[in-house]
Amino acid sequence: MIRLANVKKQFGLGAISIAAVDDVSLDITKGEIFGVIGYSGAGKSTLIRLLNGLEMPTSGTIAIGGLEISSMTGKELREARQKVTMIFQHFNLLWSRTVKENIAFPLEIANVPKSERERKVAELIEIVGLSGRENAYPSELSGGQKQRVGIARALANDPEVLLCDEATSALDPETTDSILDLLTGINERLGLTIVLITHEMHVIRKICHRVAVMEAGKVVEMGNVLDVFQSPQEPITKRFVSQITEPVEAKQAITHIIEEYPNGKLIKLVFVGERTEQPVLASLIRKFDVEINIVQGNISHTHGGAYGTLILHLNGEAPIVQEAIHFLNEEDVRTEVISND
Repeated sequence: MIRLANVKKQFGLGAISIAAVDDVSLDITKGEIFGVIGYSGAGKSTLIRLLNGLEMPTSGTIAIGGLEISSMTGKELREARQKVTMIFQHFNLLWSRTVKENIAFPLEIANVPKSERERKVAELIEIVGLSGRENAYPSELSGGQKQRVGIARALANDPEVLLCDEATSALDPETTDSILDLLTGINERLGLTIVLITHEMHVIRKICHRVAVMEAGKVVEMGNVLDVFQSPQEPITKRFVSQITEPVEAKQAITHIIEEYPNGKLIKLVFVGERTEQPVLASLIRKFDVEINIVQGNISHTHGGAYGTLILHLNGEAPIVQEAIHFLNEEDVRTEVISND
């Protein structure tokens, strides 16, 4: 559906040039929800502008639905853009227009007959859950409702690809979840390919099938979301995953445990799929004479399945502690020693 081959976008010339996107190659399949995550300056915003033709690559090719948009100009490019729409962090609504008028705007530009516009707008209002708010103005809407208008407007011309530029970062957590649920429903109902950029790992975990991690213009890691959460490879990916698996409270507890029991071992367990439901910890306690402190644990769900993390502090004779860790590995539980004496 979307193919980027060795794409580079360079700004400036000579010694002051900056490669905002540096030799990026991606394949995104039709109907996929694909996430791109990175901190500020990683290049993700430039990447999404390349996908909708607002920027052209310095080198490399970009193809969407078999059309190489990186070589298009003028009318040809404008027509191709109709199949790639976008929603934004700050909604970008027309404040002098009502909800239904905002949604109808791209249909007016496309010269769609009035009766067809009205039918389409009514359908989209129902899809995004804004029935009863058709005649409200943006100033009368909540942040979540404004984003729903933005989503409906983006769907007006029946696009094949929806780009989401930090679409939930201006929203509170509860509203963010409702918008992510809406995007998931649209993806399933319409078969729409969704590409979203974010700096929030919660967003990636909740709705994405695959994720690319960007740093300094490059994609440094990519894979199925469950695999990335289970076994992050790059330091930056581990930082993002720790946003979910090791909240601030857990890090504070880890520091306290290390100070209280300096001779033990701190280990992180990762359970995937059916292993999240198995009483592995109970077996560990029965089999080994070690003192176990549970520092933090949780179970989360991704499109690829469930995974759980558990941080333990094991205190006891060194050989027995080592046997306990070996036992966990034999039980197909991914075990990582994260602190020693």
